[in-house]
Amino acid sequence: MNLLRPTLLTLACFLATPVMADDLPSLGDSSSSIVSPEQEHQLGRAWLSLLRGQVPQLDDPQLKDYVESSVYRLAETSQLQDRRLEFVLLNSPQLNAFAAPGGIIGVNGGLFLYAPTEAEYASVLAHELAHLSQRHFARGVEAQQRMQVPVMAAMLAGIVAAAAGAGDAGMAAIMGTQAAAIQEQRRFSRQNEQEADRIGLLNLEKAGYDPRAMPRMFERLMRQYRYDAKPPEFLLTHPVTENRIADTRNRAEQLPPGGVENSLRYQLMRARVQLMFEETPGIAAKRFRAMLDEDPKLDAARYGLAIAQIKGGQLNQARDNLAPLLAKAPNEIVYNLGQVDLDITANRLAEAQQRVDRLLAQYPNNYPLKQMRSDLLLKQNKPKDAEKVLDGLLKSRPNDPDVWYQVAEVRGLAGNTIGLHQARAEYFALVGDFDQAIEQLGFAKRRAGSNFPLAARIDARQQELIQQQQMVKQMMR
Repeated sequence: MNLLRPTLLTLACFLATPVMADDLPSLGDSSSSIVSPEQEHQLGRAWLSLLRGQVPQLDDPQLKDYVESSVYRLAETSQLQDRRLEFVLLNSPQLNAFAAPGGIIGVNGGLFLYAPTEAEYASVLAHELAHLSQRHFARGVEAQQRMQVPVMAAMLAGIVAAAAGAGDAGMAAIMGTQAAAIQEQRRFSRQNEQEADRIGLLNLEKAGYDPRAMPRMFERLMRQYRYDAKPPEFLLTHPVTENRIADTRNRAEQLPPGGVENSLRYQLMRARVQLMFEETPGIAAKRFRAMLDEDPKLDAARYGLAIAQIKGGQLNQARDNLAPLLAKAPNEIVYNLGQVDLDITANRLAEAQQRVDRLLAQYPNNYPLKQMRSDLLLKQNKPKDAEKVLDGLLKSRPNDPDVWYQVAEVRGLAGNTIGLHQARAEYFALVGDFDQAIEQLGFAKRRAGSNFPLAARIDARQQELIQQQQMVKQMMR
């Protein structure tokens, strides 16, 4: 938190409280003259880079792909006009999701643990998208101009401290600074949450989900944490009351019945998350076996058991569990990637490559498949080929620090030293470490030597990062 705390003190003048947003804007209202959409975009990216540099994240390509595609599905039917979204998946089993200015969507791994169905998971994200579409942040800045800057700064620092794992210290910071404007903040927060619920319900229905999932999610959370002295972060920033549940239930009942309640893909991703946060693969395997004992047709549990067995070195048992899943759905990417993982673990690289190549022919733009192709090439000691695959992946994921980190690794193995430094620079820039990024480009420029066109391109990028660093520092004053 050493990096975040000083910079947040002034960034808070702009960000106010992103997850506890405040009033309701209308198109063309006065909030746009205070904070424009483009300013929100720039501020959001600066905030995201700082967050990425401080908070552990999940780097599972399948989970990232699912979250991104599910949010874009909701965004297509939402009122969100600026759909330049960026995502961060936090490596935390705690329930939380948030929307920050400029299209930043944050999801804790714990959301999958607490939301048993896809519709309930989607209800949380539809609510967060409504915060963005209604520009609650910009309106909040306008409403909070009467508040002292140190109060806003301390509140935001506490919220991000909690997100970064500071726990009680972060909560104490929030509670200790809210008193100065608590009544006004509560009023705006209630208005904001009610509007986000209403618009989120409409979005759920338009996106094809069951809107009744939202009050169900709220109701279960309220029952679970009614007497808990330390509820999850989501409930601290999105307080659930009997009135709120009743209001969302009444609104949901007025919408057409039906819609998607659950999906196999969501359950498969949920099984992956359950495995991630279990103490050992063996304990996870016991959990999935118990689920199969209750319902032998539960494909997600069988998949989870197979993945746990691969991680636990029980390869024959894993093969036996994957076989019926692949027989039922031979082109399901998740099952096939499970088999590829098994083949790689068993050192059957040729079989793994054949399977990935077949699937890429069917789904040439699939991110997890491309990532697996690169991993396979590295296993086969073909770093230059892996570099080509990752270079192609960068065209669709230019702002993904995980991809840039891997690009740096393969370029180093391939002997591309200049490219290694360039990739490291991009990675460091995306996680908010501009000093390291600029230094890496300095190394690359010296390596370029007499190759004047290349040296000029590197120098131009270095100047861009210097300007970006100065802009961020200026915003933080």
